[in-house]
Amino acid sequence: MIDNATLLIAIAFSSAALMIALLISWLNAREDNYLMSWAAGMAFVVVALAVLGLRDGRYDTALQIGAFSPLLSGMALIHLGSFQFATASQRRTPTLLLWLAAMFSTNLTFVLGWSGPATALLNIWCAVFIALSGRYFWQARRESPLQMIVSVVLFGLTSLSFLACAIALVVEGNLVLSAPPNNWAERFNSIMAIIGLTGLGALGLTLNQSRVTRRHRDEAQTDAMTGLLNRRALFDRFSLGELPEQTAVLMFDIDHFKQINDQQGHGAGDAVIQHFGNIMQRGVRKNDVIARIGGEEFCAVLPKMSIEEARAIAERIREDFDQHPARLLAESFPATVSAGVAIAMAGETFSVVLNRADTALYKAKRQGRNRVAGSLARSVA
Repeated sequence: MIDNATLLIAIAFSSAALMIALLISWLNAREDNYLMSWAAGMAFVVVALAVLGLRDGRYDTALQIGAFSPLLSGMALIHLGSFQFATASQRRTPTLLLWLAAMFSTNLTFVLGWSGPATALLNIWCAVFIALSGRYFWQARRESPLQMIVSVVLFGLTSLSFLACAIALVVEGNLVLSAPPNNWAERFNSIMAIIGLTGLGALGLTLNQSRVTRRHRDEAQTDAMTGLLNRRALFDRFSLGELPEQTAVLMFDIDHFKQINDQQGHGAGDAVIQHFGNIMQRGVRKNDVIARIGGEEFCAVLPKMSIEEARAIAERIREDFDQHPARLLAESFPATVSAGVAIAMAGETFSVVLNRADTALYKAKRQGRNRVAGSLARSVA
């Protein structure tokens, strides 16, 4: 069997390597705060292991507090990073309260001279921090089910290994330890720490890279001003094959938009664009698709819709925009919008239906703007 000192060295090197990898990943994506929390947690673990390596068989109070305090801090930061990763929340209060409870109960027990119960408490708190980290990954498993579930298993086994150390100490029943614990649970814990750190580190970095890739893809397909899909994303979604029958395509164009930019300034124009994007979002159903496809042009794709229903939705959006002007600071900027509506017929592609909706839009423009025109078939009605 490998001795405990060798296992501690292996854990220290694994922790240090993982800390460096996480820190490099964070430097490339500084908005991902969970990477920094995990890296800081690994740094504290390395400090704790370095202190443990200096004990030379001793188990006095000062040395153990010096080793176990950074270990608890590292576990708390791993817990915080897992919470941030799974919930996208930056709240630190729950972790801070748990950390304070762990530090106070463990160190007070050491100061009172009960090194056996204190060491058991340390292992219990480590088990709690790791188990809660696994729980957060379980709650977020829909994001990447396989990787998340494997992470939960590793968190669970590592937590159980700490709990086994606590149970072994309780069974032995020693209030005062004259030497570091050396039993089957300690060796199991050391091995699980190596496996857990290596596996969870690899999975954490893989999950982070997947998030970065999705974020870049979303940014490439999102209009920065309104948060809606852009033209490329819209055509990527609907360009292949025929559009299902009874799918409505609505085209909107803000009337006299160039005059708004020229007379009121580009800030006013941006405010009008953003305001209309918000009105479109609240004017359609949850599963409908909306996009900004040009400067002042917008499109909505509404499945399973009759021409009358589609025109009613377009009319509601037009009226809302007309009656509720955009605002920038204390100033309002009235504007109107024209719309064209088309319903997909059998065998029509998205481009064909979009062209019919666009033709209907220009019909509304010719008829005086601030109105909705419809296309019933392959020609404008």
